[in-house]
Formats: sequence, C-alpha cells, structure tokens
Amino acid sequence: MTDSILATPEREALETMVAEADTGGRKPTGLAKSYIFAISLAWALFQLWYASPLPYKLHFGVINDGQARIIHLTFAFLLAFATFPALKSSPRNRIPITDWILAALGVGAATYLLAFYQEISLRPGLPTLPDVVISTIGVLLLLEAARRAVGPALAIIAAVMLVYIFAGPWLPGMMGHKGASLSRVASQMWLTSEGIFGVALGVSTNVVFFFVLFGSLLEKAGAGNYFIQLAFAMLGTFRGGPAKAGVVASGMTGMISGSSIANTVMTGTFTIPLMKRVGYSAVKAGAIEAAAGVNGQLMPPVMGAAAFLIAEYVGITYAEVVKHAFLPAFLTYGALFYIVDIEAAKLGLRGLSRSSTAPIHHSLLRALMTLCGMIILSGVVYWGIGWTKTVFGDAAIWMLGAALLAAYIALLRYKARHPDLPIDDLTKAIVRVPDFFDTARTGLHFLLPVVVLIWCLMVEEMSPGLSAFWGTLFLIFIMVTQRPLVAAFRGEDAFVTRLHEGFDDLISALQNASRNMTSVGIATAAAGIIVGTVSLTGIGLVMTEIVETASGGNLMLMLFLTALICLILGIGMPTTANYVVVATLMAPVLVEVAQQNDLAVPLVAVHLFVFYFGLMADVHPPAGLAAYAAAAISGADPIKTGLQGFWYEIRTGLLPFIFIFNTELLLIDIGDVTHFLLVVVCSIVAMGCFVAATQDWLVTRNRWYETIALLLICFTLFRPGYWLDRLQAPFDARPPADLVKVAETVPQGLTLRFRVKSQSRAGDNVEKLVRLTMRSGKTATQRLQGAGLSLSTLGDTVMVKLVSFGSEAAKYGLAPGDEITAVLVPAHRPSRYLFTLPAFLLLAGIVLLQRRRHRSRLAIAASSG
Repeated sequence: MTDSILATPEREALETMVAEADTGGRKPTGLAKSYIFAISLAWALFQLWYASPLPYKLHFGVINDGQARIIHLTFAFLLAFATFPALKSSPRNRIPITDWILAALGVGAATYLLAFYQEISLRPGLPTLPDVVISTIGVLLLLEAARRAVGPALAIIAAVMLVYIFAGPWLPGMMGHKGASLSRVASQMWLTSEGIFGVALGVSTNVVFFFVLFGSLLEKAGAGNYFIQLAFAMLGTFRGGPAKAGVVASGMTGMISGSSIANTVMTGTFTIPLMKRVGYSAVKAGAIEAAAGVNGQLMPPVMGAAAFLIAEYVGITYAEVVKHAFLPAFLTYGALFYIVDIEAAKLGLRGLSRSSTAPIHHSLLRALMTLCGMIILSGVVYWGIGWTKTVFGDAAIWMLGAALLAAYIALLRYKARHPDLPIDDLTKAIVRVPDFFDTARTGLHFLLPVVVLIWCLMVEEMSPGLSAFWGTLFLIFIMVTQRPLVAAFRGEDAFVTRLHEGFDDLISALQNASRNMTSVGIATAAAGIIVGTVSLTGIGLVMTEIVETASGGNLMLMLFLTALICLILGIGMPTTANYVVVATLMAPVLVEVAQQNDLAVPLVAVHLFVFYFGLMADVHPPAGLAAYAAAAISGADPIKTGLQGFWYEIRTGLLPFIFIFNTELLLIDIGDVTHFLLVVVCSIVAMGCFVAATQDWLVTRNRWYETIALLLICFTLFRPGYWLDRLQAPFDARPPADLVKVAETVPQGLTLRFRVKSQSRAGDNVEKLVRLTMRSGKTATQRLQGAGLSLSTLGDTVMVKLVSFGSEAAKYGLAPGDEITAVLVPAHRPSRYLFTLPAFLLLAGIVLLQRRRHRSRLAIAASSG
C-alpha cells in the first residue's frame, strides 16, 4: 500500500470486511445470484408499497402493521441464510442446500402467521399444537440467523434468556421465578406483539428501512463522494486539513450510512492516505477516521436508526429526539475536530495549497457552512419557506413541489455548464485543494431530497417513515433523470444510454438497501426475545437488585457499571441491537436508582446514555470493526489503532455522564435565548478544555497543574450549578396541596418536579423524585393528564388516582395509590452561571501563560536556527 492510493487487493479485502459486517460475505453466481437480487429488489419494492398512500387510494393491497412486520422478517430470513455463511469454512460462491432448507423453514414459520392471522388473533394465549411447533422452529431459526448476520453475542444472550425462562423454578434466590410452559413462551415470543414482533421490529419495518434506502440512494447517486470532496475543498487548506475533512465528511455522510464500518471505509479510503501524506502517523490517521466514522451514528437525523427506537421507547416524537441529541453530537464532532488540530500543532503541520486564491471572508464563510450546513438548511426550510404552510394551507406542498422541480432543473443546467470533477480519481495523488465553489456546484441538487425530508418532518409533521418515503421518491426521480438531463443540457447524443444508467443505479441502490437491512431486521427481531423475557419473567427486577447490590446504591458507580455493560455487549453486537438490549434491561434501573438518589433524570437522557456507550464499542479493542477497517487502509496495527481511537473517544464517553446530571446539555428546561446561548458557549468551552487536558496541549504542551486546572474548568462549565448547590439547595419544597397551583405556572415544555411515596420495582417502599414535562392545556388538570397523571385530593393528602398506560408518568414508575409528599419549585438564588466567571478567568490565565512559553520557544528556535 502506498500513501496515495489503495491497492486493488487491499481494496477488495476492505470491501469483503464491510460486506461480512453489513451485507453478508457470500457472493454466489448463477441462479443463486439472481435469487438474492430478486429477493432484495422485492423487499425494497414491498416496503415502498407498504409506506405509500396508493393501497388506500386503490383499496387494494392494504397491509396492517402486524402483517408488515411478518413480511419484513420473512425477507430478512431469506437474505440472512442466503448471504451470510454459517461458518468461516462455508462456501462463498454458492448457497449450500442446508441454507436453502433453513430459508424455506423460516419462510414457512413466518407465512404461517400470515395464513392463520385471523385465527391466531381470535385465540390469544391459547396456542394449538401446530402453533407451538411452528413458533419453536421460528425462534430457533431466528437465533441461527442472528448468529450469522449479527454475531454470536446477541444469539447467545437471546438463548440465555430463553433458558432463563424455563429454568426459573430451579434457580436460587432472587434469580428464581415460577417459569413458563413451552406453549406460553411460544405465544409470547412468536404469536403476539410482545416478543419478536414487538416495538423494535416495528420500528425497523416502519421507519429504519426507508432511511437506509434513502441513504443507499444518496450514495449511489454520487452524494457520498460529493460530501467527501466538499469537506476537503472546505478544509484542505487548514492545518491538518485532510484529517479535518475526514471528520466533517464523516459527519455529513452519517446521514447516509447507519454503519460505523461503512462510514469509516467510505471516507477513510480518501482521507487516511492524505492524512499520512501531510504528516500524521498511520496509527493516528486510522484512529481519527475510526472515531469520526463511529460518531457518524450520533449525528441526527438518522443516528444509526437509534433515533427512531428511542422515540418509541421514551414515548416522545422523533423531532424531540433530534433536538435532544443535536448539541451532544455537535460537541463530540467539534471536539474531534479540535483533537485533529492539536495533533497537527504537535507535528507542526500545514495545510495544502488551494487551486485558486480567495479572500479571507470566503474562508470564514466556508468554515461556517461546514460546521452549520445542515442547521442552516433546516432553518431555511422551517422558517424560510415554512410560512407558506400557514399562508396557503394544503396548497403549500404543491407549491413546494413545483419550486423543487424548477430548482432541480436549474441546478442541473448550471452543473452542465461546467466540467465534472474527477470523482473517480479521489485516491490519486492530490497536492492542491480543489476550489470550493467548483466542487459545490457539482452536487447542489443532492440537497433537494433533504429539503423534502426536512419539510415533511418539521413543517408537515409527518411520521419519520412517511417523511423518508416522500424524500425517497424525489431521490428516485433524481437518480433516474440527473444523467440524461445533464447530457441533454450539454447537447450530448446519449439520452437513452444515460437514462438506462440511471435505472441501473436505482436497481442497484434498492438491492443494496435490502442487503444492508438484513442484519438490522434480524437484530431487532432477536432483540425482541430479550424484551419478551423481561415482561414474562420480571428479570428487570433481578437486574435492579444485582446492579444496586454491586453499586451499593451509589448512582455514579451504577452509571460506570452500566457503561461497562454497554461496552462489553457492544463487542459482539451492532449498535441498534446493543441499544435495544441495554435499554430494555438497564434504562428502567437507572431511572429508578436516580429517583431514589433525589435526582430526576429524563428518560431520554438515560436512553442516550446507553446508546452512546454501546456505540463506543465499535472502536475499542479487541473487536472494534471500525478500527480494523481504518487500520486496513492505513497499514497500521489494528489494536494500536483501536486503543488510540478509544483514547480519542473518551470525549464522547464524558458527555453521557454530563447530561445525566445537567440535562440542559440535551436542551431540556431551556428558558430563553440567553439561557440557550449560555449553555452552548459554556458547553463548547468545557469540551475544549477537556480535550486540551486529555491531549496534554492547549497553546503548547501543558504543565501538570495546568491539566488539573483545565479539568476543573471543564467540570465547572459543564455543571455550573454544582458549586452553588453546595451552598444553597436548588429547589424549595412546598406542600403537596400546591401541586395543581404549581403545575399551572410551569411554562410549556419545562419540568414539574415532586416527591412521591411509592414502591420500587422490587416491591420495597421508597420515596423518590419524579419529573414530568408540562404540555399544553387550559387547566393544570389537563396538563397533568397530558403527562398521564390524574390526582385525587383529600384534605392535605394528594394521591395518584390514575396513570395512563404508556404515558410519561407510567414510564417513571408512578402507580395508583402513590402519595405525593412535596412539590419542588426553583429556589430564589443567584444565577449558577456566576461560577463560570472564575472558570473563564482561570482559562484566560492558562492561555496567557502558555502563549508566553510558546513565544519563548519560537524565539529560542529562531535564534538557534
């Protein structure tokens, strides 16, 4: 391997690694190849039909949610056994007869549910002998499919859960339970929506597939290479420019790829050789790209499909998940950007020269567009053209469609006037950075489907799945027409050929999307076994007891244990499956222990906590696939690359611990614009101080006491209320009778806090702190009912009368009969941000000291030279 180009055998090895991780390593020929192609295409077309309004318009082919989940898993079975070999020694160029048999059995087990859908629904909990036999076959086949497509870890955990169900009566102590019969387990896991065909598989069916398809279409249309080149054109001239371009490109392609390894390979084949050329070591070049590739799953809107699962489990809208996840994602990418700059400063690197000169304000504009591109685009759509919805009503969407069509034709006409950039030559030697505007104009039309997606989500307020469907339709139109239209505008006589190429790209993208979805569909289905076990056996109580016993009831120790569990599980599972497992087992435990420690933690904070640490497993040794992929490109040792990447990822691991205690980082309980700006500024500076401390560099190399001071500044800015809380309590307790009066005064979207006597998951009497988000409502009673809570008052005693199923109140463990003991209102005290002033002054002092040392070293170097 050279520094400038990836050799063909090594590229093929990389493609094989990605395929075995994401799409299956089998590449058969002949009839088997045609079979895989047909099944993949049929799956994509089915999903498009299911999401479209056509079945309801035509009154034909209407499929309900339960049936769609069954068909979704059927396709996943067919591709899992066809594309993922059973063993390393299994043939890659053909499908063995045993796999054909297993695929047929999987189809039979699933289609049995379709064939007898009505009969099964009319006898819930009373399975017949055929039901039990078919269900057993289906569960066993799912375990085998999970072992192949996802890895042994998830299959082992699911199998252990099944054994735990049957072994309950013989287990000692708190592990014991009454157990369940085979027919009861079969009904729970296969015949109802409480197990395999539950929420996780539903999200995969209704939402995830369309976003994976949207990303696959964008990539096949050329958007992936476009984003990489655009990032390089923006940042290549800066110090450590190729590495910075890799970070930004990974963030931009994060909305295309939900896979850490695919994201790493997509940008790394271009950026890693460039990083090595400008002076980064092979280990650091690979580690930077691995960390950037992994963090692509933190970036809204897709977040590696976890955003949609979090919305379902927490019970909030997808838009709220994106809002809560935005600032931490921005901080972790900004911090990695800063790490890259520090590494460049240590090595004394300089940026590459630009193909054309431009004024300094153009450079500043490029930097702004790089960091804030998607924010600006979302703002333009929401506020810039969103007003048309208010003015023109339902006609606004037709006006937008006409405007987008006109813009698309105009952008292609503009693109046709200029030569295409050499996209196919990205890995060749590049010594000059391409012009930003020359690069940008080649792919501006790729932003139009994103505009459709944002419009549907934010203005029309459609569901995520339906929004992705309309964005996908527009993207399909672009894929088919972009080449022939450009050819027509250039006067080329190749319209039919280009149209044929567009359809070929479309079919290939549809197939790739289905191949990528195989492991996701199997993973979410297998995770349903864990969910079903929790509801069937009460193992959640066991987990509560184990973790509480191991942590001694200490919340910080419990958070560390949970983080460790996520990292361990993540070694053998993809992020989505890891999230489902840990969120099911650990998230309720974290919420309950926090409540009993007088800390009201939002549910979304807990779910993002487990998601973040599950994600970090993709980079750390010994099985971080993103690190292995990056090392294959850089030529470095994968273990060293993983260790270096994990060290870079420490900044990502810091954030969950912060937003558990300071929910303002998730933009929760933000009062006004000033408050928002204070949170953002303090968070950015705090993260910068943490990076400077862990990388041992601010302006120059740190002294030991400067590192300690930087960590102290970081803590103070991230948790400005900590020091004030030591002096004065943040809340005053008021009598429970004031609950209704306080609920009336809480602004919409902010939090009502109160203490309640209740029972823990283990049945012990406890007093805990609960928080509810106040929604809109004319009266306090209506606002409380919006959170799922109805109260009864007798004198000074306030009791919980009713808790709505699936509501926020229910998720916090409230139950009828619980007694409200106190209502908490913010205490009148000085602003906690006063404590940020000495932190900023201390930081200024450190900067001045280091700048003086830096100048002295430069002067000494100049005189000696």
